[in-house]
Amino acid sequence: MTKKRIMALTPELVRLCYRDEPRGEPDPRWTPLADTDYQQISEQLTAKAVGDDLWVFAYGSLIWNPAFEAEESRRMTAYGWHRSFCMELLNWRGTRSQPGLMMALERGGACQGIAYRLSTGDRRAQIERLLRREVSDRESLPFLQWLPLKGADGSIEALSFWVGPIGTGILLRQPLEAVAAIIARACGHAGSCAEYLYNTVAHLEQYGIRDRNLWRLQQLVANEIHRLHPDKTVPTRF
Repeated sequence: MTKKRIMALTPELVRLCYRDEPRGEPDPRWTPLADTDYQQISEQLTAKAVGDDLWVFAYGSLIWNPAFEAEESRRMTAYGWHRSFCMELLNWRGTRSQPGLMMALERGGACQGIAYRLSTGDRRAQIERLLRREVSDRESLPFLQWLPLKGADGSIEALSFWVGPIGTGILLRQPLEAVAAIIARACGHAGSCAEYLYNTVAHLEQYGIRDRNLWRLQQLVANEIHRLHPDKTVPTRF
């Protein structure tokens, strides 16, 4: 029997990272999407779905905070990709004075996650809700992809967000120590990056998914929070 591992990053440590931050101004570098854009893009994505079923691949926050109704879920793997905190956030879970980081899929390795089959109701409306949550500007549209996934029940293609982003604000191949330093400090109006990491790792563990990099990262973030708040935390035990 596999021994259950205890996370070093605890809810108590996560709470130390929270600050009451105002909502920041939209980033002037990006072109906002209009209501008509969301409608058109959701129609295009629905039309490109392979087969009768519409699947969405969750590898981060969509696992613990989905924005859709699902009829089925499967543990699946996207080969050639891995989770990476590489997207700079100037709002949401960061600020301009203390930018945060969000996860995306970076090339290389393999990523285990959960594929959700959307209900047979108004799938276009469900995709539009997803788009409004995940994408806010035209420049991000190239990073929506249909990914091939493999699992115990066969292969499928699933709609995936933030696949292979490049360009402004994308920090690829960062050392985990540098990423941990950012995550331990960043917070925006929607919460802290530490909360985002904690929820992701905890829910992956519930599904029996062991992401080696994220497990190491949560330990590094916990250590960094201890260093930032020595008067409010107990020493880390190794």
